[in-house]
This record gives sequence, C-alpha cells and structure tokens, in this order.
Amino acid sequence: MRLGVLPIGRSTFDVEYAGRKLVAALRSLDATGHEVIGARMPLLDEGATLRAIGDLAASRVDQVLVLQLTFTDARMIVAAAAAFEQPLSIWAMPEPRLGGRLRLNALCGLNLASHALGLKNRAFSWLYADPGNGVTDRIPDLLAGKFKTAVLEAPVVPSATIGGARVAEAIRGRRIARIGEHPAGFDTCAYEAGAVHALAGVKVDELKLDDLFALARAMPDRAVCGLHAQARDRLTGLDALDAGELDRSLRLKLAMDQLRREAGYDAFAIRCWPETFTEYGGAACAPAAMLGEEGAPCACEADVYGALTQLVLQEAARAPVFLSDLVDIDAGDNTGVIWHCGQAPYSMRDPEFRAEAVVHGNRGQPLLYQFPLKPGPVTYMRISQAYNMLQMVLGFGEMLRWPLAFSGTSGVIRFSRDAGDVLQDIMSSGLEHHFALAYGDHRTTLRGVAGALGLPLQEF
Repeated sequence: MRLGVLPIGRSTFDVEYAGRKLVAALRSLDATGHEVIGARMPLLDEGATLRAIGDLAASRVDQVLVLQLTFTDARMIVAAAAAFEQPLSIWAMPEPRLGGRLRLNALCGLNLASHALGLKNRAFSWLYADPGNGVTDRIPDLLAGKFKTAVLEAPVVPSATIGGARVAEAIRGRRIARIGEHPAGFDTCAYEAGAVHALAGVKVDELKLDDLFALARAMPDRAVCGLHAQARDRLTGLDALDAGELDRSLRLKLAMDQLRREAGYDAFAIRCWPETFTEYGGAACAPAAMLGEEGAPCACEADVYGALTQLVLQEAARAPVFLSDLVDIDAGDNTGVIWHCGQAPYSMRDPEFRAEAVVHGNRGQPLLYQFPLKPGPVTYMRISQAYNMLQMVLGFGEMLRWPLAFSGTSGVIRFSRDAGDVLQDIMSSGLEHHFALAYGDHRTTLRGVAGALGLPLQEF
C-alpha cells in the first residue's frame, strides 16, 4: 500500500528531540514493506503542512498516517481528514518522565484531535507508543484499523439526588468571565453562552484580553508587593526570576481580583497564551493557581466549559480543583500523568516536596508553581460536548506519591480501571483535553448532579 505520512509538530517544543522520534518512526514504517511517501522532516507550520497534504492528495495514497511528534492544535489534522476519504491514523510519541520540561506533549495533541474529529464523526485509528520500543509488531494492526475509535455506548441520565440538587442549585446564578477567545484549533474550548445558561443557570460575560492587561498594569505597587510577599512565603526560587516578568504575572492576579470584587465573577476562562507572553510579558499560570486556591477557579485557553466543570466539582468537593491535561499513559505500570504548566492549587502540593517558583517550559516567563501532587484518592470530571452532545464524564483514581514527572505541577495517577482502557475510552469518546480534578471520592454526589442537570453520564 501507498502510505502517506504527515509528521506534525510545533516549534515551541523540542524540535531536535522530535526529529529523532521521527527518524525512528520512519525506520519502523519502512520496515513494513509499504511504500512510505510524504515529508521526512517535522512539519512545524500551517503552510508547510497544507502543502504536504496537497502533495499527498496528488500522490493518490491508500491511507494517511499523521505522526504526532509534539503537541499541536487540531487544525491540520482536521484539514487532513477533510482532504482524504481514505483511512486516517494518528501515531503519537511518548516521552520519559524525567522531571524536566514536557518536551513533546504529543498525547495531549492526540487528545485534542480526537475531540475535533469526533465533532465531525470521523473515525480514525490511533497509537500511543515509542517508535523505538518493540512497536514494529503493532504497526500492521494500526494500519489495518484494529485500533480504530468507536463511539461508546450511549450514556443515560442518572437519577437526581438531594446532594446533587444542592450542587446544581448552588451554582445557579454564578458568573464566569471569559477573557479573550479560545485559540484556533482548540475545538475543545468552544461554547455557546446561551447553552451554558440553559444547562446550569450560569452566565458568561465576554471580556477583552487587552482590557485585562490594561487593568493589570494599573494595579498599585503596594498591592503587588503584598502578593509578592505571599508568594515568597510559599515558594523557593523567586529571586532567580526576572523581576519585571514576575511583577507583571502577579499583576494579572490582582486585576482578576478586582474583577471579582466589582463584577462578582465566580470563575474565569482566560486566553493565557500566546498573548500573555508575547504581548503582556508574564504568565497567567500562578495567578490561576492562586485564584483556584481561593475558590475562584480559572480555566486556561478560554475554556468556558472547563470553568463550569471546575465550579461544579468545587461545589461537590467543597475544596479547590485543578483543571489538568492527561499527558502520559504507561500501560506497563498502569499509571498516567496529570499535568498542567504550573497552576495546581498550592494545597494539592505533596508536603514532602518544596514548592518552587519557575518559568514556563516553552515560553520562559514566570510565574509558575512547581511541585508534585500529594498522594490520595481523586475524582476527575468534565462537562463535555464530545460528539456534539452535552454529557458528564466522571472517573476516579489514586494519586501516587511520586517524584515530579514533568516540570510545573503534575502527579502520577493510578486509575480505578486499567490505564490502557481509560485511554481507549478517552480516544473513542472524543473527550476534551481538559478535565477537573479534586481530592476525595465525590462520584455519588456528581452522579446526582448529572441527574439534577439532566446530563447523560459516562463513567470511565
């Protein structure tokens, strides 16, 4: 067969490392005996990728295989799906948990693509495996469609409960400030304000990112000094950071505090990148962690349903929540890694480790928290729009005591089911790449919330 490959990546990740993964993957594909055509260098921008898609279309390939070398948004994979009627597969590259920068984050890119393709009812085959670790025997099954997504059994609406009705009533009337639009290719963060209000009685106000920046710049120096002192009490390493960038990051927290006081917002959904780095000059990650600790959760990437999910889980758990990504699954030890840049609430820190002040792994600006998550039972949840249907997705696991897997805030989780089965369900369900996590077992309450809101429930 003529196999067309599209090796995609993003230049903000470790391109040299991704290139080595690509060489190994192409070696494994060449060994299958198929005619492998397409780019043999990482495609790092939209123009190059679209030209490569056009070249493959002209070559009359029998199947298209996207090599997800690093995290990307879903636009180019959606474009490839639209350009070909032939079977589509995606192979994402894992990386070791060494405690440093998340160099590829390819699983999250695969997750983003699964949601976008699910919205268009486009099935695909997928593989999450290292190209140099006994993968040759799995490639024929991938190309034969044996790892193909299949829509899960339709969920049903559970019964409402007193506890669930309490949570549903408590969030009614809450307000979310969406600051800036979600990034292109992040279909996972799309929303309709009317649908959010119809579902949960929560109002969404749309604010401009530039207005937040202007408000942050106008914060009084005395308030910034106070917040700096609070951060110093909790974090090591502040003195090693760029003072101006640190100042600007803290001002974002103070600006959102003022919005809370003046407009009564209960949660935020902020377009955190690239503009907070490229136009403003400071990260929103630690401000999001601080707000979450104070009971005003902040979703990154302007993810309104992520913010709504946090409000629901926070009310059910009566504790801070963490909006996270799943960035790794290891079927060998049956664990996964929960991670997001550096925005987990401080109370989730493993007390055996010091909390550090660090810069963003890709953008190099502060302020981010860095620590591993504490051990204990955790509930994770998402109010999802997968396959264009509102539903609640719910799961449970045990956070393990583990050294820092990746820089920022991360934790190693053992799910209540086999980790490989959980990943299969995530891909097949088209679940969004963000889900909220809280300590404790809150499944009974959340089942009742789903019933009170009339949401079908999918349990992983």
